[in-house]
Amino acid sequence: MGNVLVVVETQNDKIRTASLPAVTFGKQMADKAGGTLTLLVIGSNVAAAAADAARYGAAEVLVADHAKLEHYLAETWAPIVAKAAKDKGATVVAATSTSTGKDLLPRVAALLDAGLVSDVIGIVGPTSFKRPMMAGNVIAVVEVATPVVVATVRQTEFKPAEAGGAAAAVAKLDAAVADGTRAEYVSLSQSKSERPELTEAKIVVSGGRGMKEAKNFEQVAALADLLGGAMGASRAACDAGMVPNDLQVGQTGKVVAPQLYIAIAISGAIQHLAGMKGSKTIVAVNKDPEAPIFQVADYGLVQNWETAIPQLVDEIKKLKAAQ
Repeated sequence: MGNVLVVVETQNDKIRTASLPAVTFGKQMADKAGGTLTLLVIGSNVAAAAADAARYGAAEVLVADHAKLEHYLAETWAPIVAKAAKDKGATVVAATSTSTGKDLLPRVAALLDAGLVSDVIGIVGPTSFKRPMMAGNVIAVVEVATPVVVATVRQTEFKPAEAGGAAAAVAKLDAAVADGTRAEYVSLSQSKSERPELTEAKIVVSGGRGMKEAKNFEQVAALADLLGGAMGASRAACDAGMVPNDLQVGQTGKVVAPQLYIAIAISGAIQHLAGMKGSKTIVAVNKDPEAPIFQVADYGLVQNWETAIPQLVDEIKKLKAAQ
């Protein structure tokens, strides 16, 4: 029997939706191993977030609440996760493959002397997992040989956990180990946006190198705002300096799977497809009828963006006005 520990991220006193697929992964692993699922909430003044986490079907929610844990640092969080795993006898430790999860769990694996498997997209057995390679063209089955398995979970491949049932017990974890770390949070510089976060948005509108220059992305942004979605971009557009790198969707960018993905002036290189082909509905707009993006699109429009975007905006405004 093996227990499972899932580290969940929080925001505004709630679990981030990005962490919910990892909770689903944790439930499935606990079922296979015949153990229990524990969720770990880390931070400062996170009692409300822990209460929210208790709604998602775990056996227990552990809370590491300490002033030094207010801001994420791998150096301060990793010992907390390792301690929780040891205390709970966890043979599986997991988190979503967000920037935080991918930064944190390798350190946790080192502290636990455990094998790490990243970007898990499927469970084969208690210690065997599927993960993509070569931009998703190859699916490898990875066997972890250590007694403890540490895994990051690709959020687009597991259904988000749903709240329901009786609330789990919430227990405090001694977070004094945070005092022993020398790392110190200094400051965070980030861009503010009214749009939803790219990896969590239900609608994403992305532009590619065919947008030609940065000012033309204002039209992509206008369409995204009209739909209440997030804006993304291909690597080529980011490398050309048209938009910031944090908007990149693809193998070396962010992996998204929204309800609706609109790709404008994006040819559809395999590296980009690796980051968005899990989207529920894909709409492609490209003037080249042979563009690879049309091979994965549910709906395709062969037209230049200069004509297509204004027409889409006008039609959407008409639909909204009629409602």
